Amino acid sequence: MDLKTASALRRLRLVSAPEAVSFLLLLVCSLLKRTTDFNAVPVMGMVHGVLFILYVLFWADAWNRTKWSLKTAALYFVLSVLPTGGFFAERKLRREAEDAVIASRARKEGVVNA
Repeated sequence: MDLKTASALRRLRLVSAPEAVSFLLLLVCSLLKRTTDFNAVPVMGMVHGVLFILYVLFWADAWNRTKWSLKTAALYFVLSVLPTGGFFAERKLRREAEDAVIASRARKEGVVNA
């Protein structure tokens, strides 16, 4: 895996957890808006919107660089629209990055011809 691909995956991974947290907070704020006088929906909506746009941009970049299959790319996109999906995406991306590092080291040491 080259440096630009690794960077694209890292950016996607780093934005996925905050995006998931902001989504959950937006849901809580929506609930509080309807049950109390507390209204933080405009602020949380903007924060979540910015993080979601970043996620989609980083997702598109990672898809372009990694040449994921349509199924894999769709999975990461669907995870972005589920309330806790960003946490699962972050974990899956971290494993993918760790596997790439292990494969790279194995190729470098000549252990594997991958």
